[in-house]
Amino acid sequence: MRSAEATKVLQAACDLAPVIAARAGDIESGRRLPMDLLGQFKQAGFFRAFVPRSHGGDEVDLRTGCEVLETLARADGAAGWTTMIGMESPHLFALLSRERFDAIYSAGPDVIMGGAFNAQGQAVVEKGGYRVTGRWGFASGCEHCDWLFANCVVMQDGQPRPGPVPGVPLTRAMLLPAREVRIIDTWNALGLRGTGSHDLALEGAFCPEENTFDIFFGASQVPGPGFVAPVLHFVLHMGAVSLGIAQGAVDELVKLVTTGKRRMYARVPLSESPVFQLELGRVDTSVRAARALLYSTADEFWAACVDNPASAAAVAPRLSATLAWVTETASNVVETCYRAGGASSLKDGSALQRRFRDIYTFRQHAAAAEGWFGQAGASLLGQPTGFWT
Repeated sequence: MRSAEATKVLQAACDLAPVIAARAGDIESGRRLPMDLLGQFKQAGFFRAFVPRSHGGDEVDLRTGCEVLETLARADGAAGWTTMIGMESPHLFALLSRERFDAIYSAGPDVIMGGAFNAQGQAVVEKGGYRVTGRWGFASGCEHCDWLFANCVVMQDGQPRPGPVPGVPLTRAMLLPAREVRIIDTWNALGLRGTGSHDLALEGAFCPEENTFDIFFGASQVPGPGFVAPVLHFVLHMGAVSLGIAQGAVDELVKLVTTGKRRMYARVPLSESPVFQLELGRVDTSVRAARALLYSTADEFWAACVDNPASAAAVAPRLSATLAWVTETASNVVETCYRAGGASSLKDGSALQRRFRDIYTFRQHAAAAEGWFGQAGASLLGQPTGFWT
């Protein structure tokens, strides 16, 4: 049964969806969430959705969080993606000490973190912390963050420290107030243009030890199922955004066709074409199948987090394969919708064109790569799956 807080935040997403859709052009041309819309998102409670109730948040369950993100991405892909990054802030803050977590949320629950997961910098060990230098790409939503992190290879005496995986150096995320990080305007991309995923840069900045964490192997210092294996939650959040983009494309196609669109030389409107009806039925079924897989997998993972947290990591190969399949299916759906839209899809400002660009930009993300199917296959064969085991 959904909590009152969860019901409220999901309803807020539904209520804001038409507003977001109407602002899609502004989001894309501005290459970020407009500040007034960001304010509405804060008021709606999106960025405190996963924050514990003990710290002023709503502490919603995984399914509700995914439904919120799907709803937002259905309205606009970039809005869904950027909100996802902000919503996940408490998962990463939880990898700090409990004292730091408490201090960060002492002034309120609407604290937004962003940053870069790829270890593209170096953190040289110093007394009390690290001296950090590097440049990192793809820091979505960085322009409105309160805190920014940058993942680094940890260096000591001129050499990388060994990490928990043999042959792989130790990495650690360096967390700094956003005002101390230089943002380089680089985000000119095919799609998801409104995410503002610019580069970050640091030159010899000092980061105290207490403001560092291990993204992939760190242990959460906050109790509760929402903080078990934080990065695995992110995999399902991404699937929800991908699903929302696909559903949005189907919505746009239906809207276009019901205006009486007729292909050149066609005898009947597109809505009366049996071939079109077949394709529309196929993409709708594909979206529903992807939704069923995503949420059944989310429920399985959430149950493990609630009932047996130690077993949650074992679900990881299936989670990653689910994201890869949902994203693959979503891109096929959007491509079909784009083609069915005919010449209307070609024009700048076309919602179908934007959906097409968004989903193919999304599909380039390493977390959605088809190689994750191999991890799931290895797991079925009882063989090592690499990253998570």
